[in-house]
Amino acid sequence: MGVNDSVMQKVLMMVTPQDEYDHVINLLQQHHKWFQESIPLIASENIPSPAVREALMSDFGNRYAEGWPGERVYAGCRFIDQVEFKCIELMKKLFEAEFVDVRPISGVVANLVVYTAFTEPGDTMMALSIPCGGHITTGKKELGGTAGAVRGLVVEYLPLDYKELNIDVDKAKERIQKLAAEGRPPKLVMFGASVFPFPHPIKELEETIRSVGGIVAYDAAHVAGLIAGKQFQDPLREGADVVSLSTHKTFFGPQHGGVLSWAKYADKTKRATFPGMVSNHHLHAVAGVTIACAEMLEFGQEYASQIVKNAKALAQALYERGFNVLAEHKGFTQSHVILIDITKQGDGGTIEETLEKANIIINRNLLPWDIKEGRHFMHPGGIRLGVSEVTRLGMRESEMCEIAEFIKRVVIEKEPLEKVKTDVAEFRRDYQKVHYCFENATDAYKYIKIR
Repeated sequence: MGVNDSVMQKVLMMVTPQDEYDHVINLLQQHHKWFQESIPLIASENIPSPAVREALMSDFGNRYAEGWPGERVYAGCRFIDQVEFKCIELMKKLFEAEFVDVRPISGVVANLVVYTAFTEPGDTMMALSIPCGGHITTGKKELGGTAGAVRGLVVEYLPLDYKELNIDVDKAKERIQKLAAEGRPPKLVMFGASVFPFPHPIKELEETIRSVGGIVAYDAAHVAGLIAGKQFQDPLREGADVVSLSTHKTFFGPQHGGVLSWAKYADKTKRATFPGMVSNHHLHAVAGVTIACAEMLEFGQEYASQIVKNAKALAQALYERGFNVLAEHKGFTQSHVILIDITKQGDGGTIEETLEKANIIINRNLLPWDIKEGRHFMHPGGIRLGVSEVTRLGMRESEMCEIAEFIKRVVIEKEPLEKVKTDVAEFRRDYQKVHYCFENATDAYKYIKIR
C-alpha cells in the first residue's frame, strides 16, 4: 500500500456512521433550498400539496395490503381499505370510468398491467417511437423498452407528422392494414406520449384498429391532470378500452400510477395488477393520491385551464425572443408541454446543463428527426419545457414572459450565470406556496424535520 493510499484509508476510517447520516440529511436540505430558488420546468414533475406530503409521511407507508381492498392477504388494513376504496370512487368521478385500479405504483407499472391484461408475448403492438415523443415503456426489445424487453411484444411504430407533431392518420391506417395483411395485426395500439402537445387521433383510428382485432390503449401519464380538469381529450369517450396514467405530472399527487377502464375489463386488469405486477403497492402514496383526487375535483378545471394558458404564453414569449418553438401554426401546444428546436443556439444537453447553473430546470429532448441527422439523446437537437409545477406555484401568463426572458438571457444573450441565478432566486421569493389545494400553510419546498 502506498503512502497516499494509507493516508486515504485513515481519512475514511475517521468518517463515522453519524457523519454519513448527517451528510445525507444535509443533502436533502440543500435540495429543498435549491428548489425554493429555482424555476422548475420539467414536464414530468409537479409539486404536491402539504396534505399530500403529510400522507406520504404517515404510517401507511410501513404497512402491507396485498390484493384488492376488502380481500387482502394481510390483516391490519381496516383504515387502509377505506382510503383505497375512496381513491377508486374519486378517480371514477374524475375520469368517468367504470373501473379503476389504483394499485400500480408508477406509470411504468400501469403500462405493464395493460400489456399483461391485453396481450401475450409475441403479439404486435404499435406506439410512437421515442424520438417522436414515445416513452421507453413502449420501446422495442433491442432498446431495452418495457413492451419489448419485459413483455416480449413486437413493437411497430405509429408514423408521426413532423410539422403537426401528431400521429399521421392516413399513414397509420395504411401501416395497421399492412401489418394485418402480413399476418401480424397489432393486438394493442398505444396512444399517448412523453412529448404530448396535442390530443391524439383516437376517434379517427379506432375503427381501423378494431377491424384487425386490436385493443385501443392510451397512456395518459403526462396529461391525466388535464383530462381530469376537462382541458384535453377524453380518451374513454373517444374509444379507448383502457387508460394508464401517472399521478404526479399534470395530475398533482405523489409518484404513483393507475389504470382506468370499463367494467367488462375489470377482472383481467385486477389480476394483471395482483399478483402480476405488484405485491404491496405503496399505501402512503395511495393515500396521497386520494387527497390529490379531492383537490382535483375541487380545483382541477381552474388549474388545468391555467396550465394550458401558461404553456401557450410561455411558448409565445420564447418564440418572440428568437427561439424555434415548434408548431407555431397550431398555437404551439394544447397541453402543458412545449418542444423547442434549439440547434441554432447549441444542443439540448449543453443548454440543459447551462440553464441548470442559472437555476432554471428543463430537460433535453430528442426531436423526431434527430436520429436521422446523427444526433444522440445526450446531445439532442431539442429541449422540452413543462409548466405544471410553476402553475401550481401560482404563476400566470405574465410570469411566463419573465421566465422566457430569463431563458433568453442565459441561452441567447449569454449573461453571467451567477447574475441570472441571483435574479431567478429573487423572482421565486413570491412563489413559495402551493395553489389549487385546500390548505397551504407549509411552503411548497419547506424541509420538514420530524426527528
